[in-house]
Amino acid sequence: MCGIIGVISQRNVTPMLLEGLKRLEYRGYDSAGIALTRVGSLEIIRALGKLVELEKKLSETPRIGYTGIGHTRWATHGAPTERNAHPHSSERVAVVHNGIIENHHELRQELEAEGVVFASETDTETVPHLIERELNLGASPEEAALRAVRRLQGAFALGIIFKGEEDLLIAARRGSPLLIGQGDGENFIASDATPLVPYTRRMIYLKDDDVAVLTRESVRVMDLQGRSVSRPILLSNVSAGVADKGPHRHYMLKEIYEQPTMVGETLKGLIHSSARTVDLSRLATGMDLSAVRGMQIVACGTSWHAACVAKYWIEQMTGVPVLVDIASEYRYRQPPPLPDGLMLVISQSGETADTLAALRHAKGLGMKTLAIVNVMESTIAREADGVLYTQAGPEIGVASTKAFTTQLAVLACLSLGMAKAMKKLSPEQETAWVDELMHLPSRMEQVLTHDEAIRAIAAEVMHARGFLYLGRGTCFPIALEGALKLKEISYIHAEGYAAGEMKHGPIALIDKDLPVVVLAPRDRLHDKVMSNLEETRARGGRVLLIAPSLEEGEPVRSAYHIPMIAVGEFSAPMLYVLPLQLLAYHIAVLKGADVDQPRNLAKSVTVE
Repeated sequence: MCGIIGVISQRNVTPMLLEGLKRLEYRGYDSAGIALTRVGSLEIIRALGKLVELEKKLSETPRIGYTGIGHTRWATHGAPTERNAHPHSSERVAVVHNGIIENHHELRQELEAEGVVFASETDTETVPHLIERELNLGASPEEAALRAVRRLQGAFALGIIFKGEEDLLIAARRGSPLLIGQGDGENFIASDATPLVPYTRRMIYLKDDDVAVLTRESVRVMDLQGRSVSRPILLSNVSAGVADKGPHRHYMLKEIYEQPTMVGETLKGLIHSSARTVDLSRLATGMDLSAVRGMQIVACGTSWHAACVAKYWIEQMTGVPVLVDIASEYRYRQPPPLPDGLMLVISQSGETADTLAALRHAKGLGMKTLAIVNVMESTIAREADGVLYTQAGPEIGVASTKAFTTQLAVLACLSLGMAKAMKKLSPEQETAWVDELMHLPSRMEQVLTHDEAIRAIAAEVMHARGFLYLGRGTCFPIALEGALKLKEISYIHAEGYAAGEMKHGPIALIDKDLPVVVLAPRDRLHDKVMSNLEETRARGGRVLLIAPSLEEGEPVRSAYHIPMIAVGEFSAPMLYVLPLQLLAYHIAVLKGADVDQPRNLAKSVTVE
């Protein structure tokens, strides 16, 4: 959620910290700050609001430092205020923190009893005071940090610097992502690779309860007992140009338009184009899909909608029953293990706290686990028995677009792969389905040509107080996703419903002021959806129909129509979501909303 950057260098790190924070803006934040150590001083500069406010402060009085940490905060404990912004400090220690210190009340009471006066409402401030206490007892900075971290309960990623220690930066991680970038004569820490790739591609991904000691020339990783541990150096494939919006006004629009390419890249690794066959050989050794007799899929937010689509595909192709759970609910209903069952978790970041907890719960029940993630070396990717990667590239916009469609592409291939392994898919059927998948990128490009028409529709419906999205079959989860996109970035209330359920409540909402978005691919449920559309029209609803072009002589039955390519239930979800993304985007832009960084939201939810 929050963003961390830390630099130890022979050059002034202030501009590097600012640039790193800009590259972390997509994670969502309400305040920002940096801490610098230089010539025996420890300086903290913080500001409420966007990074421009922090830049103003730094431009008024330029600061120079050779070791520093920076942070963008998404408020958890304590309101979004300057005094609650990070970094937090004691006399000699400054700390930035992602996550939640669950025992902070106990620690705070303990420290206050010793005379410590707290300046903020945050859980984070306990950390520098714990370290300060150990320094006062004679511990070295390294030992003081170790002792303090051993006291912490909960999830954390920490960056720590010390007054008078210009060649020392300490990092620690449990449950919240943190990695190290190794440069030449300088080293870095960050929440993800995005802010580091302008300086280095050599990354070390810390594991839970790792503590790292960085100097300008060295990196040493140890466990909580201070014993050295080995962590591999990996080359990041994140592009330094990821933060470039190109010709687009917003990252979200750029990422909407990247979907044909990214879906194509994702499919490239999962199918043999010449043989027209599915290839899931990238799954971990020992993953026998033919033996699966039940499947549990767990995810959050947009990824949960992808899971709901997969339920239709997998059950129809394989006959295997599929349960889909929201990750934050899954383990609390105490589900029994599925005999011969497979747990599938889906997460763009691979760090989603609730999804990771669900994965660990399933492993504790003895279930085989498979993950679909977008980030290599993420915690979920490392802990699952098998992994399938989406090739979406870094997604900067908080509202997920290309991560969703690439997840659907992977899930489509997984469905086919399972059916093939179970001998429920003939070679002819496999070829036909793979052909349909291979046509997806070009068909997606064709759908995106409706951008201007969708913008015109957005201008006419932007003042509505609410929206209703209707779909059936594999387009029901797409209706849910369309409603979520509109809520996320335009702040308009919207609901997604199975069209057949409309008469069980939502029909009471329909009047001339309610836009109703109807998804109606020409599949076996098309006529039923069109009947629901007529029920909407009869009550004066303003229908936006997303469906294939009208056949000759077919009456116009909607106020607005976005003509689509005629496809079936298999391809429809990946195509029909595109107009919904564009509709939400254009409404948000016309309303003046912050499309890439909508209020109260964070890109990666790494706390429960």
